[in-house]
Amino acid sequence: MVFRKPPDGGWGWVIVVVSFFTQFLCYGSPLAVGVLYLEWLDAFGEGKGKTAWVGSLANGIGLLASPVCSICVSSFGARPVAIFSGFMVAGGLMMSSFAPNIYFLYISYGIVVGLGCGLLYTATVTITCHYFDKRRGLALGLISTGSSLGLFIYAALQKQLIDLYGLDGCLLIVGALSLNILACGSLMRPLESPDSPPAEKTSVEKVPDQYFVYHEKEKTVEENISILEKGYIDEKCANNIPDYKQDSILNKNVLNSISVNEKDSYKKKVVEQTNFCKQLAKRKWQLYLNYWEETMVLFKNKVFSALFVAILLFDIGGFPPSLLMEDVARSANINEDDYHMPLISIIGIMTAVGKLILGILADFKWVNTLYLYVTTLLMTGVALFAIPFAKSYLTLAMLSGILGFLTGNWSIFPYVTTKTVGIEKLTHAYGILMFFAGLGNSLGPPIVGWFYDWTQEYDTAFYFSGFCVLLGGFLLLLAALPCWNACTNQSSKLPPNTYTYKVASSA
Repeated sequence: MVFRKPPDGGWGWVIVVVSFFTQFLCYGSPLAVGVLYLEWLDAFGEGKGKTAWVGSLANGIGLLASPVCSICVSSFGARPVAIFSGFMVAGGLMMSSFAPNIYFLYISYGIVVGLGCGLLYTATVTITCHYFDKRRGLALGLISTGSSLGLFIYAALQKQLIDLYGLDGCLLIVGALSLNILACGSLMRPLESPDSPPAEKTSVEKVPDQYFVYHEKEKTVEENISILEKGYIDEKCANNIPDYKQDSILNKNVLNSISVNEKDSYKKKVVEQTNFCKQLAKRKWQLYLNYWEETMVLFKNKVFSALFVAILLFDIGGFPPSLLMEDVARSANINEDDYHMPLISIIGIMTAVGKLILGILADFKWVNTLYLYVTTLLMTGVALFAIPFAKSYLTLAMLSGILGFLTGNWSIFPYVTTKTVGIEKLTHAYGILMFFAGLGNSLGPPIVGWFYDWTQEYDTAFYFSGFCVLLGGFLLLLAALPCWNACTNQSSKLPPNTYTYKVASSA
């Protein structure tokens, strides 16, 4: 598929709108799973760490499968993947309404819904990056606010639906709403060059010659006889020579010659088919080798290597508040009359604001997006250290707003990745980074829950979370220091596929 230059507008704004609603519909319930988390604790009576696996899997499994999701989007396109994933998300939510135990939810809500969300996220980010270049930060910020707005609305919506229809009815209704993803996915038209050759012609031209030889010989004996007879009869009719004896003699000779050579032709076809399969397997194996070689080249980039460590530690420490903040407030014995708004809703609306503002800042040439991302990590670590000292709804609400705003750095993460490895390697590199992000999402909430089960308080857990985020931020800051550029400039030659990070001001 041949792509033309990103138009930075036009149909790209339609892509932004449908990607916004796609993330709104698919991530609304998984991000607001903290409301469901309290209901599952009461319904199944399991421990906090064990129950937290449901929400962590829903938010982490899709990111863990990001390399597979990237391959699916690259192979089939964003539109087919989005439509298929819409069925997965809706089906998983509806199946969860019939869950008899927590283990069933691991599969229906954690794996099915989570994998569908991962496919949709990769599809929306990839197609948006193809449509935008100069305004990529703004476009990514807009579509990523969809998940944050979904968190804000679904937190209150699911709570209201639970009060009216119970937990099962809530999941059924939310699953039905997710079917609107199919309409959004149908509008994700790929950015193809209008003068590119048709797919059918291109695919035929790339088929090796042996493939045609094999199919030309793949005719039965009766078909060969009929062709020879037809050609001979046409020749006799053209010459007006009715020689029936010669016809019968020729037919016998044809039958004898074909029966003698039938075994030889069959052996040739087997040999040709075997050679074709060997060549095909060899090409596929070479593609896999190239994939791992490109992966190793990516890790030679010090910023990329530090980036994957930072995103892993950030998700281990930074994701649990969005899932467990409601239980933190309940454990602190905060009076429900003091609640003016669910804490998860505050996180959601401030995450939307953060994604939008940080996405706009990333488009300014004087802003170094990597340092901006590092700043959000360090501030997140400090805010996590402050959670154990919050003993009132007001302080928890303020910290929830700060954490939500800083979590909006997700909108600039694809931007940082693109600047680090280049647009050509975006899908490959982003899939690898999202794998580690998913690993952090999957491990973070259960670890915090286990800390509570062991100590019967959240203080130690959030000290651990804050340390993880600060460590990742300092490592990334160390890798991005300008002093490393002098060492890089001393190298006369770099591998052709190696990319180094350039600050926005020098771009």
